[in-house]
Parts: sequence; structure tokens; C-alpha cells
Amino acid sequence: MKNFFKIMFASCFGSALMLIAAFIIIPIWIASSFSNDTEKVTEKSILYMDLNYDIAERSSESGNLISILKNNGNGDFAGLNDILANIRAAANDDNIKGILIETQSVGTGLASVEEIINALDEFKKSGKFIAAYSDGYSQGAYYLATVADKIYLNPDGMLEIRGMAAQLMFYKNLMEKLDVKMQIVRGPDNKYKSAVEPYFLDKMSDANRLQYSELLGAMWNNVAYRICTKRNIEIDQLNAIANSMETTFDAKKALEYGLIDGLYYRDQLIDELKAAIGCDEDDDINIVRNSTYAQQREDKTHKDKIAVIYANGSINDGEGDDNTIGSTTLSKAIREARRNDKVKAIVMRVNSPGGSALASEVIRREVELAAKEKPFIVSMGDYAASGGYWISAEADRIFADNNTLTGSIGVFGTFPSIKGLTDKVGVTFDIVKTHDNADFGTMTKELNEQQLAMLEKYVAETYDQFLTLVSRTRHMSKTAVDSIAQGRVWAGSEAVKIGLVDEIGDLSQAVKYAAAQADLKDFAVKEYPEQEDVFSSFVKNGADQYTQAELKSRFGMLYSYIKQIEATKNTTGIQAVMPFFVIE
Repeated sequence: MKNFFKIMFASCFGSALMLIAAFIIIPIWIASSFSNDTEKVTEKSILYMDLNYDIAERSSESGNLISILKNNGNGDFAGLNDILANIRAAANDDNIKGILIETQSVGTGLASVEEIINALDEFKKSGKFIAAYSDGYSQGAYYLATVADKIYLNPDGMLEIRGMAAQLMFYKNLMEKLDVKMQIVRGPDNKYKSAVEPYFLDKMSDANRLQYSELLGAMWNNVAYRICTKRNIEIDQLNAIANSMETTFDAKKALEYGLIDGLYYRDQLIDELKAAIGCDEDDDINIVRNSTYAQQREDKTHKDKIAVIYANGSINDGEGDDNTIGSTTLSKAIREARRNDKVKAIVMRVNSPGGSALASEVIRREVELAAKEKPFIVSMGDYAASGGYWISAEADRIFADNNTLTGSIGVFGTFPSIKGLTDKVGVTFDIVKTHDNADFGTMTKELNEQQLAMLEKYVAETYDQFLTLVSRTRHMSKTAVDSIAQGRVWAGSEAVKIGLVDEIGDLSQAVKYAAAQADLKDFAVKEYPEQEDVFSSFVKNGADQYTQAELKSRFGMLYSYIKQIEATKNTTGIQAVMPFFVIE
């Protein structure tokens, strides 16, 4: 109970802080942002990458302001777009001599990590160095670190190699105790559409267990292949290390197995970096963070544009923001890019587990119209599943990363009833209505047979619509699509083999392909939807962003389960969404 009041107080305090920030901190921060003298790109600079935060698809001013409020201005909230652009710019910047990766964990999915790795691999062609250092590497952080020329670890640190696991949370027993009934309608044979299983099972179904076993196996193979290739270690040995977790608790073992290049204290790292960039022993190293470099790097302007449209988050009806896809907002962005004569091709960056089937269809229509006028390419991020795949299907070409989670072609409907609970606590309801189904959808009564039959028919038709869409756009028979659909989630490396994805490649490769299709050699990227100014964005979303950041810092690993519970509030109605689970 004490912790509950702590969190409640933190939330209230966060909201109050937002009001103070709105009238005091924001004006000061805006003024100071134009004269930031704390970090400058000078000769012999090192681009510093600490990615130990939730990496958004795009940088935002409100995200940077949250960093200031929580970290006294010492945080770095650069989005994936700026991280990748920084790496590309640094390769040709004479002032940047190398890159230092220093992060204990990476606040994004493996597919996004893969994109950062690809950009760093390209950076190395410039002849500049990449070094990695940490007091302790999570498995994801180490996966990123393998791109470095040298990997260093604190002598008392840990290197986590333990394989992968997916852990799901089930509510069946809780709902039975509360006497709450979740009425569920799934598409025919959607045995892999497991997002609704927590409501009526207390463990994974056999089909779901098989799905996750194969999915995690594919993702581990992708990660293990890179580690083994870059560190010259056999896969059997790496698997043995994962099983024993030796390096997790013994840094010397990590050095012995060749997973790192040295056990360094920070002063030793600094000496190494000074030697690498030619600094004198008494000189300070000029470190430049991603967020700072994004403001100072040189970006050329070009007449011709390629639109990069960000579709990030769950798919809902109406307006959206940087973290959610609203059908109205995203449709408008696609329409604007289509009508802009300077935009010669469109790349839609999809990072979504899906959501509302209706909202997905509204967006799909705009994609179809745009694809008739201009090259339209999809780049899939960490997730592009269910509704995320629905909105991608009309593209001329689909790119995905090896570890992208995609597919999940299936639909379901959920309609909760709290009648049992209200009866138990002695609350009753009465109603007056003009027609038999006027009270359809209320949570205080269960659906009748007619309503259930109607919903089953609607869900079946929606699933058939989904199959037809994929069959038409991927040039496959509906039978063939159904055999790989049924709600099943695929890793990108497997999706390309079964025809759901055209090519393994990241966002930059998707942009290059779009440029080639539009016959462009000199172009600039224009991002959509246009972001709100810092004040509007902060007033609208700042309190929630601060509260979420506070919850994550307080609950740690449990935060994922809080988000899972929170996600259930958006699953009422007909949904095309992939299951929510925790990959560890």
C-alpha cells in the first residue's frame, strides 16, 4: 500500500511539474536551446552513443524536455532517425574522429538495433574507429557492441548472454474471481491469434507455444550469427555460454572466450581514446552526444524530396501522435505527401503491432491511392504485424529487418461483461430501450445468441477481407496466405522466405530503393506527419510522458507488464493486433 501511495504521489507530482514546466521551464529551455555552449563539434571530437533509454522512431522536442526534467539536462533522447542520420554525417565530418558506444542496455527492439548496427558498419568504411565500453552489457547492448573494433568491459562488470524468452501474462483466474467475463470472437482457424488467450487460458496453447518457440529460435539465430561471425566463436560454444551464463557473473570469462578485447577501468578507456584521436595526455576529449550533434550537423537542402512517413504505435481511430497511429492523422500525412509535387517517392516506416481493423482499412486506402501516383515503399521496424501489416500490404515493395516481428494476419473481437461482478457486489441496472439491440455493447449484460452470431459473421468476413488483401498484393492464392496467416507472427528473416516481405533491409536501404524507383540521385528526406511545436506537444502529452518515464524507472522490468495491462483497454471491438509479450 505504501508503494501505491508513492506512485500516486509521483503521478500527481509529475502533473504539477508539467504545469510549472509549461509556464517557467519551457520558455527558459526554448531560449537556451538557441545558445547551447555546453557541447560543440570541434577538432578531434568523438560522437558519443549512450542508448540506455526508450528510443523513439523520431526525435521530439517534448522528449528532450522530459530528459531535462528527469535528468537535469544530462540525458540524450535522440530518436532513431537522428541516430542514423548522425552516423551517416559523422562518416564525412572531419571533426568526428570516431564513435564511442557506452550503454548497458538498449531501449528499443532488436530490429532497430540491427538498423543502428547496419549504419555503424557503413560508417567503418570511412576508416574511423568505433569503440564500445560498459560497466555491464545486457544481451541487446552486447549485440550492438559487436559492431565495434574493440569491446571493453569494466573488470567488475557483467556480460549477459542467456538466450531469449517470451513471457506472457494470463488473467483467466483473476477474471473468474472477479466474475468478469470477456466474450471473445476469433476469425475461423485463427489458432495463432493469441492476443486473446490470456482471457480464457492460464497458460499458452500448444499452437502459441510452437509459434513463440520458432519465432524466438529465428531471432536468436540472427543474433548468434552476428556474435559468432564478429567474435570468431563457434555457435556451439556460444550456446554453451548462454546455458551456463558464465560471462554474466564473471567478466574474466568474457575475456577468456574472446567476447571482449579488454577489461578496462574508465581512466584506461580515456587513455585509449586519447591515443586513437591523437590527443595530448593533458587534453580533455571532446565528447558530442547524439542530440547535440543532430542540431549541429550539416544537412543539405535539395529541391526533390523523398517523404518518410512514420507510422508508429498502436492503430486507433481519429487523431494520433508520435507514439500512436491515428487513422485521421496518418491518412492526412499520406495524402499530403501524395499531393506534394516536390515529393517524388514515399517510404512509410511502420513500427506497429496493429490495432483497430477499421482504422487500418482507412489508412490502407490512402496507401493504395498514393501508390498509384508515386513509388511507395514500406520499411518495417521492430513490429509491423496484424494491422501493421494491413497498412503495409499495398506498398510496391516491403523491406524488413531480420528481427522484425510481422505477419499476425488475423482478427478478433472482445466484449467484456461485468454482470457477474455487479451482481456479486449487489449493484443492479435497469434499462429502457426502443429496439431489441439498442443496448448492444454495454458491459452490464452478456451478448445474446443473435449478437454473438452477428459478430462471428463480421469477424469471419473481416478475416476473409484481410486474406483477400494479402492474396492480391502479394500475388498468392488465398489458400496459401491462409496457411501462413491464422494470426501467426513471423520474424523478418522467415517472412521473406514465405513471401510476406520482399527484402531484408533497413530504412536507409528502403529510401535508396525509393530514390532509384523515382530516378533520383540528389534528394532530401521530408518527414511526415509534421510534429507539433514543443509547447503544444508538451501540454498535450508531457504529463503522460513524464508519468510513464517515472513508472519505468520505479518498476523496472515490471513496467512491461503494466503496459500489457494498460493495452487491454484498447482491445474492445474488432481488432487486428498481434499478441503483447515480453522478449527477454
